Amino acid sequence: MAYNKLTGNAPNSPSGLVATAVAHGFRLFVAISISANISGGHVNPSVTFGLFLGGNISLFRGILYIIAQLLGSVVACLLLWFSTGSHSLKSYTSGGVLQKIRYGFFFSNPILAKRFFSNTLLKGQSKCPVNVKRNFHSFDSRRHGWRSVFQRLTTDGVVIGLIITNVAVFLLWRVADPRFMMKNFTISVDNFTSGRLHTLITCAFSHTDLGHLMANMVGLYFFGTSMGRAFGPEYLLKLYLSGAVVGSIFYLVYHAFIAPSFERNQMPGMGSIDPSKIPGLGASGAVNAIMLLDIFLFPTKTLYFDFIIPVPAILLGIFLIGKDILRILEGDHRVSGSAHLGGATVAAIAWARSKRGRFPRF
Repeated sequence: MAYNKLTGNAPNSPSGLVATAVAHGFRLFVAISISANISGGHVNPSVTFGLFLGGNISLFRGILYIIAQLLGSVVACLLLWFSTGSHSLKSYTSGGVLQKIRYGFFFSNPILAKRFFSNTLLKGQSKCPVNVKRNFHSFDSRRHGWRSVFQRLTTDGVVIGLIITNVAVFLLWRVADPRFMMKNFTISVDNFTSGRLHTLITCAFSHTDLGHLMANMVGLYFFGTSMGRAFGPEYLLKLYLSGAVVGSIFYLVYHAFIAPSFERNQMPGMGSIDPSKIPGLGASGAVNAIMLLDIFLFPTKTLYFDFIIPVPAILLGIFLIGKDILRILEGDHRVSGSAHLGGATVAAIAWARSKRGRFPRF
């Protein structure tokens, strides 16, 4: 029924299927936005402005809503750009209806392609004047499509994109339901065992403290730019995500098996905290992987500790790793040394692979 409404009862066609999918995608986006209260239950900045004029929301909250809405539009455009391969629109007619479709999106989607070929080419009556041979290379596998996306990435684009995503989630903490954010943007044993596996990654884009966010983003900018320009933006993105996931795994292992022993040895009369419910968040594990790999690869270069004291990179690396080990031994709940060491482990593995001449792949 949705297809017929969108296409005016036109015959089944690839572009009609795409239109239906996009429509349902926007419907899902609106439903999620409303349920999560990300932008006040609406996605239109003009509605936000009207609510402000009517005295229903404060100026500060209205500004935050509009920022969240605009960032949502940017993210949606980026997702569309990646999914379609940024190819230009081509037109063709089928059944007298003008239809537009992006070659990269259609031919890299095996479900739509199968529907298209079974209804046209296999019947021997192709109504589409698209040069199939010219575009068939995009149909061979979904992996090829993702590879072409990675090839279009730039180091600056990856670094800025990661920073924008972190800032966007930081703003969401200001406007969204705190319970929703705790469940979906923090890592904890309780969250993980409840089936929220996505928090292994989403927590690495999540900050509630401005100082924490700025420290991580400064490190990401300088060390991420260095790694990306040396070994490529694709490697940088994989390194960030690997540091995020492994850092989260180390965090879970620590709070599931190690932290409870500290709680049992605690002095009588002191307050007890269930380690499985302690939430963690921040990009420190991911940034640590990038920063320490840079240090391992270039140990003699000079870095400035706290932007003031010049020290050899390797000494700074030893200091950071030693400090994280000390945090674990002391049972520090404020800063997760375990997540930091997870990032350090990723850096060590990447460094070891580089010594075997396998650095370009992660």
